[in-house]
Amino acid sequence: STLMRSSAASDVYKRQQVIDIICRIPYGKVVTYKDIADQIARSRGLQRMSAQAVGGAVGWNPICIIIPCHRVVSATGNLTGYAGGIAKKVRLLEIENHLVSEFKIKKNEEKSYLI
Repeated sequence: STLMRSSAASDVYKRQQVIDIICRIPYGKVVTYKDIADQIARSRGLQRMSAQAVGGAVGWNPICIIIPCHRVVSATGNLTGYAGGIAKKVRLLEIENHLVSEFKIKKNEEKSYLI
């Protein structure tokens, strides 16, 4: 039970760190999940942190338009995982003057983008 509370508290702390970093991404800029993971690992004195763990924390974001998680992309340039749908992520990046053609849309996400 104590271990579960400790794990839950750690998850909340990790999510908060991720959200804090996302809130500091300037308008018109993007960072990768790996960039965020590396920044958190350095701040905690760890060798590394999983970019996938960062993705889980980003996906938790309940207020996507205020906490700009659309500015987070994969290290390979894929536009993935936006709660509002990939089409909205693309549009928000376009509004911020990104050339969306520089990013890739995964095949399983492409269908929702084209609708």
